[in-house]
Amino acid sequence: MEAVHRILVVDDEADVRDWLQSLLQDAGFVVDGVADGKAMRAALAERTYALLVLDLRLRGEDGLQLAREWRQKSAIPIIMMSGKGDETDRVVGLEMAADDYLTKPFSGREFLARIRAALRRTTELSRPALPRQDEAHECYHFAGWTLDLTARTLQQPDGQDCALTQGEFQLLATLVQHPGRIWSREQLLEHTRGLDTEVFDRTIDVLILRLRRKIEPNPRCPQLICTERGAGYLFRAAVSRS
Repeated sequence: MEAVHRILVVDDEADVRDWLQSLLQDAGFVVDGVADGKAMRAALAERTYALLVLDLRLRGEDGLQLAREWRQKSAIPIIMMSGKGDETDRVVGLEMAADDYLTKPFSGREFLARIRAALRRTTELSRPALPRQDEAHECYHFAGWTLDLTARTLQQPDGQDCALTQGEFQLLATLVQHPGRIWSREQLLEHTRGLDTEVFDRTIDVLILRLRRKIEPNPRCPQLICTERGAGYLFRAAVSRS
């Protein structure tokens, strides 16, 4: 029997909070809703949650700071919600704490799809990769890292494995195999379209930010996956293949 996920929703607008709780309950999730940071901390201390949905603009509180605070204690997915005028805060949130974001207003369908995608990524990261025997490995090396396309693994400079979701791995593989090439969002989406987690606008931006958090020494000043303003992204590091 599949485990039922418990989700915590934090939003100070009662109508929004009630709507999100109803959507999640109808979809088969167990859900709690709270209005502020104090209640959020109390709920997280009392129960174990699979995912946190957090509004960026809580009355009198900084949702981004709450996300950062909880990220230091837990690796559960955090999905942040924000208004249309909060683009800078959304980017900072994704770089520092959150796993995904939604811009209000959004549809119930998109909300549930993002929830399921975040939970699916968590499952992927906890599932060990199966070794492929008796097969020559196609590997790409950059800045001390090794991306093994055969085993579908990423090895850190210290030899430890770095866990990637399917979407993160496919995107990194695309960039690494074509260093110096500028890719538009549309082109990168086309290369990951076979993955059912990658279906909404700005998904590539989210994947890029998650990859930067994992492989860049300083995600705020990326040296490997770089942005070409108005054009897209490129992989700037020197790459060798073995």
